[in-house]
Amino acid sequence: MKSFKGILIFSIIVGVSMFKIFAQKADDSEQPNISKHLSEKGADKINWSAKDDNYWKSVLPAMTYKVTRKSGTERAFTGKYNKYSKAGVFTCSNCGQKLFDSNTKFDSGTGWPSFYDIHAPDSVKLISDKKLGMVRVEVVCSRCDAHLGHVFDDGPAPTHKRYCINSVSLNHIEESAAPETKKK
Repeated sequence: MKSFKGILIFSIIVGVSMFKIFAQKADDSEQPNISKHLSEKGADKINWSAKDDNYWKSVLPAMTYKVTRKSGTERAFTGKYNKYSKAGVFTCSNCGQKLFDSNTKFDSGTGWPSFYDIHAPDSVKLISDKKLGMVRVEVVCSRCDAHLGHVFDDGPAPTHKRYCINSVSLNHIEESAAPETKKK
């Protein structure tokens, strides 16, 4: 009887601990404020490759840092941009570079924001990712190397691509504040 109570108590403790871990919402409400760490000379003039890990750790919320600088993943269906539908452009949450236009966003049913195309040909870099025992293609910001997510070949026409992106990797600029159109 004592061992049953011990197992029960242990199971409850493990269950509560696991609940706390998985209950954390990925899109901490403390999304980075780009203006806090972008210089007056403009984001496109900053040498982003010179920024080290200590810099990113000091300016990004914990979840954003974990995902964008350590190639983590937010929990599915928790990101603030998963069901988001306002017109505009999605930018990198780390450096402000334009990445995706809202008119290329679609509901893939995966629990992460999905896009079938990028904002401009040089918006992102694609890198072979062989972690987790599978071969995938990682998507990173071409300006600051922030991990954004992965791209798959199962998206809608015309590209048949599905850029599966973490919400914490993104910020959104509404159309009225983002007058520049897609540069393709």
